[in-house]
Amino acid sequence: MAVPKTAMLALDCAEPEALAEFYAALLGAEVRRTSDPDLIEVVGQDGSVLGFQRDHGLAPPSWPRPEDAQQAHLLILLPPGDLDEAEREAVSLGATPMDVTDRGTPREARLLSDPAGHSFLLRARK
Repeated sequence: MAVPKTAMLALDCAEPEALAEFYAALLGAEVRRTSDPDLIEVVGQDGSVLGFQRDHGLAPPSWPRPEDAQQAHLLILLPPGDLDEAEREAVSLGATPMDVTDRGTPREARLLSDPAGHSFLLRARK
């Protein structure tokens, strides 16, 4: 018999409460405290769970670095046609656009960083 397991993506950060609040507002999700004071969860309406774990010696992410490839990022999917509005909302919550090159054509995805410096991508579902 297999041991029951649960997996979640956890982002290391200096202030898990603040970062959890950012993502809860961005995703329309709920913040859930755990028995571990250094781990906060955000639970989406679809049941998805993100974790935010305090790292007392954290060096903030710096992406992109020419010497290494991007290791991971959050991909946030949204309905087609809502990309501009979702980007404005994310920026109003404290996100920073990372790809602001105007190519003269509609961009199908938007790369941003959260208030702690983690990258995430807004992209319309196909």
